Amino acid sequence: MKNRLQDIATLDLVQNKNRIKWLIFICSMVIGFGSIYYTNRLVEELKEREKRQIELLAKALEYASLYTENLNFINQEIIQENNSIPVIVVDAYDNPIEYRNIKLNKNLKKDEILEILREELVKMKAEYEPIAMEDALVYYRNSELLTSLKYYPYIQLSVILVFGILAYAVFNQSKVAEQNRVWAGLTKETAHQLGTPIASLMAWMDYLKDSPVWEENKEVIQEMDKDVVKLRMVTERFSSIGSAPIIQPENVFQVVDEAISYLRPRISTKVEMKVNGYSENIDAMINKPLFEWVIENICKNAVDAMKGQGVISIDIVKESEKFVFVDITDTGKGMEKNMYKKVFNPGFTTRRRGWGLGLTLAKRIIEGYHKGKVFVKHSETGKGTTFRIVLNGVKESIPEIKPEGFLYKKFS
Repeated sequence: MKNRLQDIATLDLVQNKNRIKWLIFICSMVIGFGSIYYTNRLVEELKEREKRQIELLAKALEYASLYTENLNFINQEIIQENNSIPVIVVDAYDNPIEYRNIKLNKNLKKDEILEILREELVKMKAEYEPIAMEDALVYYRNSELLTSLKYYPYIQLSVILVFGILAYAVFNQSKVAEQNRVWAGLTKETAHQLGTPIASLMAWMDYLKDSPVWEENKEVIQEMDKDVVKLRMVTERFSSIGSAPIIQPENVFQVVDEAISYLRPRISTKVEMKVNGYSENIDAMINKPLFEWVIENICKNAVDAMKGQGVISIDIVKESEKFVFVDITDTGKGMEKNMYKKVFNPGFTTRRRGWGLGLTLAKRIIEGYHKGKVFVKHSETGKGTTFRIVLNGVKESIPEIKPEGFLYKKFS
């Protein structure tokens, strides 16, 4: 009963995942805007306080200009105490006659100082209205403390946002890594469980080859033997997932030839398949079982796109020392350009009963294990699609390109 309740709670959590995300997002927005609102209130209060200080300073300066006796209190407690708010006093002609709290270089000349004060005056006029004296105007702007406080919540939110994005990325990556470990463990266990019956099937195949029924059923037994060998290869592929496969020089033309030879009798007879290349001796750094898996998945995807009728052409080209290109072209329904990347997403499929994992697996094998690339090179609606596989080449296998062009091999 306890486990049942835990399962129900887990199911509810999964089902309400999007709601929880939105709830967290709304709470974060409320906290963020609340912080901005509260800080802006403080900024407005400080603005009013600084304005009152400047008004008091203006009155003190005006009083000091009229009375010259007993001004120690005004000078010390009002005028000298303003050590943070930038202030410029100008005459009736807008000429600076006095200033405070404006940072200037001591080595500046009088004309240079006057020019800087005029620039500061422009900024002050843009911020606040001046405070009038009898024969002068007092301009000011926010102190550094007030300016810092004004932008503090935005800086704070930016830091929180960056931290949140990094935390999400790390969490998401760890989650993906954990899922990969689970799937890798599952595939290895599946391969291990298949090992015993496959070994038994191989023994039975040897028995049939030596039995009296061999001559009468030779072709059938040979095809059965191919399927058993294929099953063993599939288990090897599953065993390779989650561990570093052996990548070594292999003849690409030969590997593709073997993959197509096995696939040919197992797909529609209305599909024509052919392999083209400048040479039969083009080597690349691959893992043979995994690369054959890629060829099969892309070709099966092509067969589905053509609805079991059309032509699949595989062109193998090595144009430089670094790379080998394997282009797989079909005459299927094609796709729009905005679908080029989506076809590799897990679960993406146009078939009712498809899992949408074939191309995803192909991309994972080529880019994750072979350090190559696989992508849609070209596609046109109603005419077909070309997938390109980029493999790391082997320097010694650069073929000499013959004038007659492609070596052609057809699988009818």
